Amino acid sequence: MSTTAPTTGTDRNTPAPEAPQTGRISTARAWTLVAQREVSVKLRDKAFIFGTLLSLAVMVAAFAFQAWNAERDRSYDVAVTSSASSLAGSLEERVPSVDDKVSFVPVEVADEDAARAALADESADAWLHQDGDQWVLTGQSEVDGTLTGAVEPVLQQIALADNAEQQGVDLAALQQGTTLTTSQIEGSSDQAVAATVVGIIMAALFYVSAVLFGSTLAMSVVEEKQSRVVEIIATSIPVRQLLVGKLVGNITLAMLQLALYIAVALVGVSFTDFGGMLPNLTSGLVWFVAFFLVGFTLVATLFAVAGALASRTEDVQSTSVPVTMLVLAMFAASFLASGQIADVLAYLPPFSGIIMPMRVVSGEATWWQALVALVLLAAAAAVVLALAERIYRRALLQTSGKLGYREAWNAEI
Repeated sequence: MSTTAPTTGTDRNTPAPEAPQTGRISTARAWTLVAQREVSVKLRDKAFIFGTLLSLAVMVAAFAFQAWNAERDRSYDVAVTSSASSLAGSLEERVPSVDDKVSFVPVEVADEDAARAALADESADAWLHQDGDQWVLTGQSEVDGTLTGAVEPVLQQIALADNAEQQGVDLAALQQGTTLTTSQIEGSSDQAVAATVVGIIMAALFYVSAVLFGSTLAMSVVEEKQSRVVEIIATSIPVRQLLVGKLVGNITLAMLQLALYIAVALVGVSFTDFGGMLPNLTSGLVWFVAFFLVGFTLVATLFAVAGALASRTEDVQSTSVPVTMLVLAMFAASFLASGQIADVLAYLPPFSGIIMPMRVVSGEATWWQALVALVLLAAAAAVVLALAERIYRRALLQTSGKLGYREAWNAEI
């Protein structure tokens, strides 16, 4: 009787069990995981959510107040004595022709003391009286500008007509050729005002987003570095992919927030007198989004490097100063630069990220000029990203202290 010895080891026909997967995550999806984490963490951040909702609430309140203020009727009780009653009657009749939202309501008082008392107890908003040969509108602490703006042109016309009659001069002949009108080859004055306002909002949005998200990004980098978490992450994810993921995550958040702000702003503007001009501003807004995306990428990259140069959270403020000052210079240049300087900065990265879309909205730049500036900005962002990646990769794992740009560039991995 033969016996078979028990088999030891693995049968050669049976496939060996797979070893557990260890090591680095696939490079193809490493940065996406980092980006998803950046977005999910931020979306759970109560401070970020509250800040965004508060900003939206302020915008809604501002547009609501503007719409209400523009539509509401204003009635002003104006104290007058008997010597001014005739003029007051004319003003009551003719002021609405200047501003149909304003009503001039004369309130007759006995004398100057009664007029002052009416101002003091707020039974009158203003007091119309004569001082020598001049008419004066007096308020308790100030005179409402809307009332002054409606009364002044009417008063001038009445006074001019009286003077012409006293001199025996035909008023129409006297006024002939004295009216100045303005016109524009392109656009309108209202559109120019709207473009200016939109440009200011664009510059402010870029500045605020760049500083807030950039500072948060820098702080996130140094916190991971200070806690040595990044050393663990670096064993599974290439540092280059870590940088790309952080940038993509923060850029995504910034673009989402920007989209919310633009949507609320467009809806709000549609309820104002500038609503009819929105179609003319659409192309400018599209260019702004494109420049925002590229310009923000450049600035966010610099903030990420600033975070990598620091070894403690206390160092971030000093390492971020150059980047913060650059963003501040971009914001200031959008208002202060003029003439040839503005023409040059509109093409010079990173200043073009703010200035060129403002020029597109105002009609000072054409589509091809904007395209050239955008290509130059994208090229600059690519160069900055390539240089920053080396500094970021070499500085991120250095924990001996705060580094300078040259030290980080020459540091060994």
